Amino acid sequence: MQSYYWVKTFHIVFVVAWMATVFYLPRILVNLSETAGQPAVVERLQLMGMRLYRFGHSMFGLAFVLGLVLWLGYKVIPDFPTMVAPGGAGWLHAKLGLVVVLLAYFIWIGRLLKGVAKGRALPSSRALRWINEIPLLAFIPIVWLVLAKPF
Repeated sequence: MQSYYWVKTFHIVFVVAWMATVFYLPRILVNLSETAGQPAVVERLQLMGMRLYRFGHSMFGLAFVLGLVLWLGYKVIPDFPTMVAPGGAGWLHAKLGLVVVLLAYFIWIGRLLKGVAKGRALPSSRALRWINEIPLLAFIPIVWLVLAKPF
């Protein structure tokens, strides 16, 4: 049982780290769109963005692996509880669907960032500020689903 709590703790830590990148990468894009004509600043922001994007991929990968252990660990680890009761996994499927949406968003933001390095134009800073709010629309239901397990 103790291993379950360690796995769950690190899963949450890596999810928080990944979500930090999901929330902050669009802010770097906003800054990039507002600093056009300042090559030193643009170069620094691109470097920061690419490092953060790679860090986010690592954190997602670790959270994903630990999530699989939480989901299926009871099959291979003695005394490891399952978090999904038979017939009661609807909340998990809904959560995973929203996580896929967040992952697609993260990859899209990364493509925008890579596009800047290739000379592609970004959307306006106003549009990017609205785009920055999209992950919250998935993150709040994810947290609710994990806590409430409504179905």
